[in-house]
Amino acid sequence: MKLKIGNIAPAFESIDENGKKIALSDFLGKKVILFFYPRDLTPTCTIESCNLRDNYKLLKEQGFEVIGVSADDTKKHQRFISKYKLPYHLVADINKSVINKYGVWGEKKFMGRTFDGIKRTTFVINEDGVIEGVFEKVKSRSHTQQILDGLNNQE
Repeated sequence: MKLKIGNIAPAFESIDENGKKIALSDFLGKKVILFFYPRDLTPTCTIESCNLRDNYKLLKEQGFEVIGVSADDTKKHQRFISKYKLPYHLVADINKSVINKYGVWGEKKFMGRTFDGIKRTTFVINEDGVIEGVFEKVKSRSHTQQILDGLNNQE
């Protein structure tokens, strides 16, 4: 089933970049930007992650928590966070349980090749755990603005 606005966000429990438990329920009562991206330390993923980093203060002021998810392990997440000074948690979803719950694993095309991978997707979840925004065509360089504009246009 494809998740859409109005659905309850699937609950998850995994580990963050430090190997500590992280669950969606930890953020109940807060708005969450949950962004799925293919791989740490790759050009487009870095651009997207840094856009969210550069606008992190603005997002926090508007009540958002930011959480990134990829299938990379904790060590790679730590390198990514350290190199780019990312101020938010990254979920190390090695077994792809969160990725599959959110339906973002599937067939992709890149440079004429077809393969399975993580489809770059962002979900905005409200304080009650309901999805209030889904962004499948992520604009990496202006993702924060895309999210804020998209939410304002849905109201």
